[in-house]
Amino acid sequence: MTFNRTLFWKKAPLIKLLLGLVVGILVQWHFQLSVITWWVFFVSGLLSLISFFFIPFFARFKWNFIPGISSFVLFFSIGALLAWQKDIRNDSTWLGNFYKEKNAIVVTLDEPLVEKTKSFKANATVSYLIQGDKSIPVKGKIIVYFRKDIADSQVSISPVTQLAYGSKIIFNKPLQEIKNSGNPGGFDYKRYSLFQGITHQVFLKQEEFEVLDGKKESWFKKFIFRSREKVVNILRKYIPGEKERGLAEALLIGYKDDLDQKLVQSYTNTGVVHIIAISGLHLGLIYWLLALLLKPLKARKKVKWLRPVLIISGLWLFSLLAGAQPSILRSALMFTCIVLGESLTKKTSIYNTMAVSAFILLCINPYWLWDVGFQLSYAAVLSIIIFMRPIYNWFYIKNKTLDFIWKLNAVTLAAQVLTVPLSIYHFHQFPNYFLLTNFIAVPLSSIIVLGEIFLCAVAWLPALSLLAGKILSKMIWLMNTWIERIESLRFSLWDGLQINIVQAVLLIVFVTGISYWLMEKAKRGLKVGLLALLGFIVLRSYSFFKTDRQQKIIVYNVPQRRAIDLIDGRKYYFVGDSDLLADDFIRNFHLKPSRILFRITPSDSLSNFWRDNNYIHFKNKKILLLDSSISFQPILNKPLIDLLVISKNPRLYITKLANALNIKQVVFDGSVPPWKATYWKKDCDSLHIPWHDVTTKGAFVMNAD
Repeated sequence: MTFNRTLFWKKAPLIKLLLGLVVGILVQWHFQLSVITWWVFFVSGLLSLISFFFIPFFARFKWNFIPGISSFVLFFSIGALLAWQKDIRNDSTWLGNFYKEKNAIVVTLDEPLVEKTKSFKANATVSYLIQGDKSIPVKGKIIVYFRKDIADSQVSISPVTQLAYGSKIIFNKPLQEIKNSGNPGGFDYKRYSLFQGITHQVFLKQEEFEVLDGKKESWFKKFIFRSREKVVNILRKYIPGEKERGLAEALLIGYKDDLDQKLVQSYTNTGVVHIIAISGLHLGLIYWLLALLLKPLKARKKVKWLRPVLIISGLWLFSLLAGAQPSILRSALMFTCIVLGESLTKKTSIYNTMAVSAFILLCINPYWLWDVGFQLSYAAVLSIIIFMRPIYNWFYIKNKTLDFIWKLNAVTLAAQVLTVPLSIYHFHQFPNYFLLTNFIAVPLSSIIVLGEIFLCAVAWLPALSLLAGKILSKMIWLMNTWIERIESLRFSLWDGLQINIVQAVLLIVFVTGISYWLMEKAKRGLKVGLLALLGFIVLRSYSFFKTDRQQKIIVYNVPQRRAIDLIDGRKYYFVGDSDLLADDFIRNFHLKPSRILFRITPSDSLSNFWRDNNYIHFKNKKILLLDSSISFQPILNKPLIDLLVISKNPRLYITKLANALNIKQVVFDGSVPPWKATYWKKDCDSLHIPWHDVTTKGAFVMNAD
């Protein structure tokens, strides 16, 4: 059966409108145009669409392109308007428009406190700014960190112990704008926070804030937090083993505070981290269970309507109990659209249903377009819809058990087709043994989730709950052991992969085009696929050409530490604190993204490089590292220093250094105290010496050629 494009677009018309919405969101975010511009586009598109219907009937055939273009412009402008409206910075009452450092601030905690290593953390909504005798109502969200104090922790009553969801506090400490580390290839935390409406943060000691009387609570949120707390308490009570208990909490309700970080890394490296994230997999399981239990209603016409109502209710109830996180709410809406589509008509297109759910989600929050979970969820579902049946048909197996096992693997393989390019783009790695891990982890985790639901249902029966908890603990231990064993195999992970967004799109187009050619015997698919592959190879080759010739000096922004990479082609030499070599977390967070971006590997020696204690000569650059007090005598013929990197807290005077050295650039690394850097910056300014503070400006990158 050949693919009919005209029929496809008739059955799935919303895909075109969705594309217009997506393009509008992207354009507004990247260009930040005024709202008036988009209203002009909106009105123009609407008037053009309405005007078409006033054209004489037979003349419309000549101008039949107008509705398509008008509709695209209309939804293009709607997407841009949604993105503009969702940006908290465009709100006239945003706190950033009124805030001054001396203001007192009244905030309400939006969640219970989350315990960190050295602090407690909570997101909070700003209610008022107190300026003198007047209070200014404002909008905006901030992150509040409450410092842990060992002395105060021994006191039974402290301000932090009084805090909970809905608590109102007042403080008079300056807010800090949320910034990125600025290291190359690093995670864009500022954008991530802004997409949630969060723009500032503050670190409070226990004496720096007061808890106000009364609470500002939502009964809905309160119900969610209490439900989660009850579920977590049940799992903690009946499931033995810290690693097993932590994974059980994450599997059922997405509670990740007790998760073992090394275990999470193992799940990531083996390609099954998706089972930890509450998303489509869990909702799909609940959907399957409800559909199976309610199947008898399908045959009865009088109560047939009750089946979709109960399925949708069950999906949303589970979503709320799981914490109503964005990832699971997106999946719940997607499955709701699928259930409604199946119930209302038998001729509905699954592609149109998917487009409807994506359209609604992006109208709710256009910034979900950047969410990795959003992208991977839709890519996986579409990939399964398109490729599962052709892959499953590769083999015909009579044995039902073996056929079921092959079907599970066919689903896993199908899901990878469109998600692999996105996974490589976001995570820079590919788990080579993903089939082995998914073969065990997906069905076993599904059984575990069902078992946890059963445990919560029978929690009022202690004996049965203890037995269920022990069985679940053994099953989780088995799954963890299998994952860790697979990770320990040689070549289990293809790491350090680097592709840009254009290359990722070209890979998806290549896969889609070749698949279209194979499944529909359409030569156009082959041509498009090969053209996309050619484009990918050209871009990839050019990026390697540039990489082989790069020569850079990078001073990273790593708090309290010195970290410098000298890059020659695809090799680097590290200069910095030795403890960074042993601390996997800090190295992976601050340094690894840059090394992946530049495709570099460590080396003990570089060409045109030599070092004598604090003096480094690399290519054409002369570098001086200072981290201790040292005196220089003024001389007439001052030696040239292309880059002076100051670390820690030495007793130095820039004026005296300038009398002895011809300094072209000064860099203060992440180990320099801010108060000390302030004095050095003033001296640099008076001497007209360029300076760069990595803590405020991000990593310093210099070309060494």
